[in-house]
Amino acid sequence: MIRSHLFVPSKRGYARGERPKVDCILCEIVAQRDTVTRLEVYRTEPFLVSLNIHPYTTGHLMIFPTRHVEDPRDLKPKEVTALHKIQCLALDVLTQRYRPAGFNVGYNYGDASGASISHFHLHLVPRYPREIGFMDILGGAKIMVEDPSEMIAEIRQHFLRLEKEQN
Repeated sequence: MIRSHLFVPSKRGYARGERPKVDCILCEIVAQRDTVTRLEVYRTEPFLVSLNIHPYTTGHLMIFPTRHVEDPRDLKPKEVTALHKIQCLALDVLTQRYRPAGFNVGYNYGDASGASISHFHLHLVPRYPREIGFMDILGGAKIMVEDPSEMIAEIRQHFLRLEKEQN
């Protein structure tokens, strides 16, 4: 069930370069340092799943290697397999929790793609019927998105439960 409050994420400061003063935000999350906001929901040896601090929709997740990798071609064959497995688990979690109508799944790789973090990461963005579109947002409409700090515990529980069911 989606919570009934309004949370409008703002990337304005982030887009202007207001970011934590660290070499790599995702490496800081992996190392569990308090220098960045950490929204980790699930971890395996090669990968970590985190809520996106600036979500596009409710349930927006990111999956990234626990080692610093910038180019997806640098993933080892075992990591590619592990990434697919954790991606499938995450899609199952999001499907059970939010019942989206679909997903956008992808990488922003390189500056021209809009990538703001060089550490390779995969976005899983649930999509819903009758979402507010780009023009509505420009016109001043607000979008309903669950606050990541409030959904973190529940998403963690879903990962643990589904992992047990699948093993």
